[in-house]
Order: sequence, then structure tokens, then C-alpha cells
Amino acid sequence: MNNYKNNIGITMGDPAGVGPEIILKAFKDNHFKKSNRIIVIGDLNVLKKINEKLNFNVFFNELSDNLNKLGTKYQDDKLNVVNLNNVNIDNLIPGEVNENAGKAAVEFVLKGIDLAMDKKIDAVVTAPINKKAIQTAGFKYPGHTEIFAEKTGTKDYTMMLYSDKLNVAHVSTHMSLLNACKTLKKERVEKVIELANSSLKDLGIETPKIAVAGLNPHAGEQGLFGEEEINEIKPAVDNAKEKGIEAFGPIPPDTVFVKAVNGEYDIVVVMYHDQGHIPVKLLGFDSGVNVTLGLPIIRTSVDHGTAFDIAWEGKAYDTSLIKAVEVAEKMAEK
Repeated sequence: MNNYKNNIGITMGDPAGVGPEIILKAFKDNHFKKSNRIIVIGDLNVLKKINEKLNFNVFFNELSDNLNKLGTKYQDDKLNVVNLNNVNIDNLIPGEVNENAGKAAVEFVLKGIDLAMDKKIDAVVTAPINKKAIQTAGFKYPGHTEIFAEKTGTKDYTMMLYSDKLNVAHVSTHMSLLNACKTLKKERVEKVIELANSSLKDLGIETPKIAVAGLNPHAGEQGLFGEEEINEIKPAVDNAKEKGIEAFGPIPPDTVFVKAVNGEYDIVVVMYHDQGHIPVKLLGFDSGVNVTLGLPIIRTSVDHGTAFDIAWEGKAYDTSLIKAVEVAEKMAEK
């Protein structure tokens, strides 16, 4: 009998997107470690339909959500699914925004959070949801991160993009660039530095070296191009240093990523969404992992969207999903 280390839950994502097929593809190609239980939280009818359409020949095992004592109920040679059975498959068209699909996608996530909070699974990995679909269904969340934060009652959290080449943690994410600049405060910068430090330790880096990017060109050039570095960012870096964190900056945004990729730093704390997303996606669009820092549970995610233009065609890469599961497993072991 296999001695499993952890239960890793994967939420299926938007049923009309590529989430279900990349889960099937990764399982079919044996890319999930057998040392952990992989449990999909989704709709079994959707998975079966895509499995048949793409000739993946995956076999399924349906589980209840009572995962405390899986025992022989978990079957290693089959894709194990907690089936919410909440998708109207007759009205589901791949690649199209669908209210029912958006509602189901959020319900998969909420079930995953409940299972993690109840210690029935050790981490949640999320396949992509479609923001238009979930908002059509009446949910106003900008994305996954905000669902996890609200459901777990987490106030201080942030997004980290983790990859083999570059890691970044965000001071702000889903807001306009204008608001990101207006709301930049030293307390928030310091908190993100702390979250980045603790999370990299969870991933096995004993003493993380943390670069902090400036907001303005040349990191403000000593106030010539802006004073955010002087008033907000540098004081946060100094406070972090006093706490024993190896933080450096503010460093000009046009050079900091090159230095990080060359090994001088383990992560870059960035000031807004695109400042971090652009370099990570440029270096490895299909291999990045989204990690939510600050939660009481582990959450990782693919770093791509629902790809409606190629949904259910078998063209989507499963690379980011595989990496997201690997990172979740690594954090769960810590």
C-alpha cells in the first residue's frame, strides 16, 4: 500500500475553459507524484465528456467530501473526484462565457477552501476561472485571491509568482495603476517583504535575499522623478532589515529583474501588477505558479487564464498545473 504524504486538492476551474483538460492531461501522462493523493474538486460529467472527446482514456473514482479517512476509497490508478455535480452540461459550450459555469467554478473553489480549513486536504491548487463568467453569475470577486482571502478571513495577503527563473511578490495587484500609486504605503510594503521572506523559507530557502523594486524610473533618482521611494519604500526596507530580513532597495525597476535572474536575489517585491507579471511571463509563460501568501491554508494556481479560444481541443499545456501541484506539495511537506 502506498504511504501518501499529503492530500492535494485541485479545483477544476471554469468548465468551459482549459482547466478540466489540463487536469486530465497531467493525470494521463503520469505527471502527478504517486506519493501524494490528488483529489479533483469539480463536476464528473464535464470531466467524462472531455475525456471521451479527447480520447484520454482516463478512469475515474468518485469520492464523497468526507476525506478524513480515505483508506481504500482512494484509488491510485484512477482520477479521484469530489463530484459537486453542479454543471448543466446540456447548456455548456466550450469557450463561451456561461453563468452556470461561472457559478460552478466559484463553488469548486469554496468547497476546496472548506476542505482545507477542515484539514481534509493539505493544499488547494486552482485551475483557471473566468472573471466575466463569475461576475455574470453574481460574484464580484476580481479573481481567486480575493475569494480565498474573504473565505478565510485573511486581511494581510498578497500574490507571489513563483518560477524556476524569477520570483516576485506584489504590493498591489487587481487595481488601476493610478490607485496602485496612490495607495502605496510603507506598512504594506513591509508586510509584503515579511510574507515573501516567510514563504521562501517554507520553500526551503533558509535566508532569502529580497530585492525591493522602486516605483518610479531610476527608483525616483533621489526624489527627482518621485518621492515614493524616499517616503514609503526605503523606510519599509529599513524596518525589515531591523527585523533580521535580508532586504535590499529600492532598486531601479529596469535593472532589478536582471539581477534577480542572475542569482543576486531570491525574489523581487514589486509595487503593482504588471511590474511583476510582465517579466515572469516573458521568461516562462507556461511554467509560472501563482501562490497566495498570508493565508492560513496553502493555495497555489496556474499562472494563465481559461484560454477559451482553445478550450476542449487538447492544445492547452499542463506545465503550469504540474508546477503548481509540485509547489503545493513542497509547501505542504514544510
